[in-house]
Amino acid sequence: MPPMRSTPRTCRILTLDGGGAKGFYTLGALREIEALAAGKLCQKFDLIFGTSTGAIITALLGLSYAVEDITKLYSEHVVKVMGRWLPSQKSAALEELAAKVFGERKFDCFRTRVGIVGTRWDDERPIIFKTHGDQAYAGTATFVPGFGATIGDAVVGSCSAYPFFSPKFVEITGGDRVQVGDGGYVANNPTLYAVADGTELLGFAREELRVVSIGVGEYPSPKLRMWKTRKWLGKLPSVKLLQKSLEINTQSMDQLRKVLYRQVPTIRISNRYTQPEMATDMFEANRDKLNLIYGRGRDSARELEPLLREFLL
Repeated sequence: MPPMRSTPRTCRILTLDGGGAKGFYTLGALREIEALAAGKLCQKFDLIFGTSTGAIITALLGLSYAVEDITKLYSEHVVKVMGRWLPSQKSAALEELAAKVFGERKFDCFRTRVGIVGTRWDDERPIIFKTHGDQAYAGTATFVPGFGATIGDAVVGSCSAYPFFSPKFVEITGGDRVQVGDGGYVANNPTLYAVADGTELLGFAREELRVVSIGVGEYPSPKLRMWKTRKWLGKLPSVKLLQKSLEINTQSMDQLRKVLYRQVPTIRISNRYTQPEMATDMFEANRDKLNLIYGRGRDSARELEPLLREFLL
C-alpha cells in the first residue's frame, strides 16, 4: 500500500466479495469497522460495491441497516437457504428473504452510491446495477437507477450461482427480462470495478481514494462425510469447481487491482486459515461453524485497527 498523503477531498470505498455462507466473515469484519466509524456505514462510505453474498450485505448497508441487524438476518436465513438441497428450494428461500427484507423498493432508496455486480447470462458479460447517473459509462441521458429493477431482484440475481440456484430473470426498464447470474462469475472481488468508478467516473485522483476491500477468508476444503445429510455436497466435482473458480477470480481481480491501481490506498481483509476445524465452503449451514467464521472476521479487522481508524478519519 502506498504512503498516505493529505488531499483536499477523499472518496471512501467499501467492497464486499462473494462467498455464500462465508459472508459471516465479512459481517464480523464490518462489525469492527462500524464501531470504529461510530455510525452507519452508508454515512461513512461514498461508494459500496458487492457481489453475491456481498451484494446482500451491500444493499442492506446502503439502506442504512446496522451491521448487527444484518447479522441477525443472516443468522435466521442463511441456514434456511444453504441447508436446502434442490436449486429450486435454495432459490425459493432466497426469494422469500428478498421479499421480506427489500419488498418492492428500488435503487433510488439507497442512502449512498451502490454497485450490485451480476452476470448477464445470455450475453456473457457483467451487469452492474448502480444508483446514480455519474456512475454510468454510457447512456447517462437515459440512466435509470438499477436499470429500473427492484433491489430484491438485483440481489437475488447477483447470488444465483447456476446450477446450484435456479435461473433468475430480472425485469428492467422498458419491460425487458434479462437472466442475471451470480456476480462471482465476472468479479467475485468487485474492488477493481469500484475503483474504476471512483477514478474514471467520479473524478477522484487515485491518492484521494480510501478503499476497504473485504473478502470471506480462505479455508481448507471440508472432508467427505456421507452420513451427515448434505455434508458430502462440498465434495461434488461441480461444487469444488465452482469454489475453485470463484477463488481464482478473487485473487486475479486483486492482483489486477494492485498492478493497475497501486497508487490507491487500500486495506484488504481476507485472512487464510489452515486449521482442520476451519474447513468450510460456500454452502456451509452449521451454525457453530458460521459463528466461528464471524469471529475470525472480527479478529482480522482488529489486526488492522490502526490503519482502519486512519482511513475512516
